[in-house]
Amino acid sequence: MRAVVFAYHEVGARCLQALLDGGVDVALVITHTDDPNERIWFTSVAEVATQAGIPVITPASASEPDVQARIAAIAPDYIFSFYYRQMIPMSVLNLAKIAPLNMHGSLLPKYRGRVPINWAVLHGETETGATLHVMAEKPDAGDIVAQQAVPIEPDETAGEVFAKVTTAAAETLKGVLPQLLKGEVPRRPNQLSEGSYFGGRKPEDGRINWQQTAAQVYNLIRAVAPPYPGAFTDLATAQGNRRITVNAARRLDAPFKLPPGLYRVGAKAIGVCGDKMAVQITDFLVDGMPGTPDALPEAVVTH
Repeated sequence: MRAVVFAYHEVGARCLQALLDGGVDVALVITHTDDPNERIWFTSVAEVATQAGIPVITPASASEPDVQARIAAIAPDYIFSFYYRQMIPMSVLNLAKIAPLNMHGSLLPKYRGRVPINWAVLHGETETGATLHVMAEKPDAGDIVAQQAVPIEPDETAGEVFAKVTTAAAETLKGVLPQLLKGEVPRRPNQLSEGSYFGGRKPEDGRINWQQTAAQVYNLIRAVAPPYPGAFTDLATAQGNRRITVNAARRLDAPFKLPPGLYRVGAKAIGVCGDKMAVQITDFLVDGMPGTPDALPEAVVTH
């Protein structure tokens, strides 16, 4: 079986390796050039491909005519997309003789679209997973081929969940690969009415709204904790506005009789939320530098 692979990020690297380990003839890998403004904390798909002797290209767009012509010349049985960041046009997907398949980081039809793991953690989900599906004109809308669930523990960050989903993605692909190698693609309908589509997230979306409940604030912190940009709040001080970026926190059980906001209570950094419950900020930055509770306004409270 010959394949062309569009891939990026850790899922891309792991799934590409799974194809190679399974005996798939990967004739071409299309990936992205790393963005110098992005923190690159994941394995390079280009390096995995190069080490395996596979040609690698990094076009600005998957719809470039040269890309389509090169894939057409290969005449692949499958086209795979593993966390590739652009929509691949149907004119390219239709070049797959058997099927174009994509690995998505959720249990479809839930959390279609961008950054599904972050959205799942933000919404307090207790489960997510990886889904291999047939690519259609609409994103994440094609038939489901295989999927595997993973639990989301109450205190796990999106980064920790991402590691589990990455493993699930590779295992999902390995599990169905014997059938794919026979030209068999198991399919079941992707019931779109049972899920929703979500767009991408920007760093500004990490701004904390202390009027929300402690559960909502805590889920935001977990959803964008490192390696993602982090939740943040701006604090007015005598020295001017300071940007507080939260790396880690924990829920507190007792209510606080304070208006919503961020305070120093004793030797602890405490974020009081709209429901009077709170989170303790255990690791944070002040204007990009490691911070301590001394940087916060002091408050004396009674529970």
